[in-house]
Parts: sequence; structure tokens; C-alpha cells
Amino acid sequence: MDELLTRITNDPAICHGKPTIRGLRYPVELILELFSSGMSSEAILADYPELEPEDLRAVFAYATRLSQIKRIELLAA
Repeated sequence: MDELLTRITNDPAICHGKPTIRGLRYPVELILELFSSGMSSEAILADYPELEPEDLRAVFAYATRLSQIKRIELLAA
């Protein structure tokens, strides 16, 4: 999984620092939204030819890592 996670990058100059795929202007959240809307991997790859199958797996690996947070604490306003 760590090798997949190297495909996810953060650069303040790209997409306002949001996590993107390989420094391309494809935020992780966009790919997750496409999947959640019902698009298949094949359809996403056809619509975004710069992406590779491993990029899609990296998005899921990244989301998995984020979901493993032990606890979220709310901060007072």
C-alpha cells in the first residue's frame, strides 16, 4: 500500500494543496466523487486518459489510510 500512496501528492501550487494524483490536476476527491456517482474504473480511465489503473487503486489506498484515524476531536470556535 505504501508504494501506491507515493502516487498521491500534495503541492501548494496545484489544486490549492489538495491531494492529487501524481501531481496532475486530478484531486483525490474528484475520483472518489466519480466512483460514488456510479462510474466504473473503465469509464473513469476512458474519460481521463492520463490516469492509470494504479492511480485509481492509490485513491482507495489513500481513502483507506484516512479512514484509519483513531479519533476526531472537535475544536471550540
